[in-house]
Amino acid sequence: MSKVIVIAGPTATGKTELSLFLAKQLNGEIINADSTQVYKGIDIATAKVEDTQGIKHYLLSFKDINEDYTVCDYQKDARKIIDDLLKQNKTPILVGGTGLYIKAVLYDYNFDNEIKDYSNLSDEELYIRVTKLDVNNKIHPNNRRRLERALSYMESTNKPFSAKEPSEKLLYNTLFIGLEAPREVLYDYINKRVDKMVKAGLLDESKKIYDSGIRSKAVMTPIGYKELFPYFDGKVSLEEALNLIKQNSRHYAKRQFTWFKNQMNFKWFETNYDDFNKTEKDVLEYIKKEN
Repeated sequence: MSKVIVIAGPTATGKTELSLFLAKQLNGEIINADSTQVYKGIDIATAKVEDTQGIKHYLLSFKDINEDYTVCDYQKDARKIIDDLLKQNKTPILVGGTGLYIKAVLYDYNFDNEIKDYSNLSDEELYIRVTKLDVNNKIHPNNRRRLERALSYMESTNKPFSAKEPSEKLLYNTLFIGLEAPREVLYDYINKRVDKMVKAGLLDESKKIYDSGIRSKAVMTPIGYKELFPYFDGKVSLEEALNLIKQNSRHYAKRQFTWFKNQMNFKWFETNYDDFNKTEKDVLEYIKKEN
């Protein structure tokens, strides 16, 4: 099979389970496409796969949480893996909910190679400059590398960074598989999954990170840790912190679904939580038909 398979969609729709099933059926290997799962030690909150079932996984748990790993880094690493797998007649399966990672890898999405030296500016000063030049700026104030790239681009082109359009040229023969669920069903499943994370040790994992004092992008980006930090500080109750995790997870799922619907041409399948085997069967039949 010479196609790349993408499995994406909102959080808690069964992407990991489906990817393992398809990898076994299609001589596939899995490439993580979740920006938080590249880091070691943040496992429960990021819903990282617990049992790989003997399937080779790439770009998973290979960076320390105090390291910076950008979408540009991911693009280079993932493309090399895809090319190597295709040469071996294996099926690369990209799995995750970070849409920008997926798009950067599969499309002719170019990053600027030359970034000016802004070492004289603090993160706050960088953020202020970028925001003045681009009122639609949505870059996190602590994401220094992206702020530097945005400021360099705008000073060179006199165009807002937020309006920079990536190419829509697809570089690989790709099938886009999206998993979705009715909103209320998905939201209920998200709430229950947070409760399961707590039983699996989310509090211990979060407390260990809290005690480390590390507040890097890897720590502050995932939903699950930053919401618990005020609880450890004694500022909110555990119930309040967990409710915030659930609320932020639901909002994130909504944003993910909207993004994927608008950005790429997915074939959408409804997750059958009562009989996921049916979902797997439907997806596999579709893939075989497209080949």
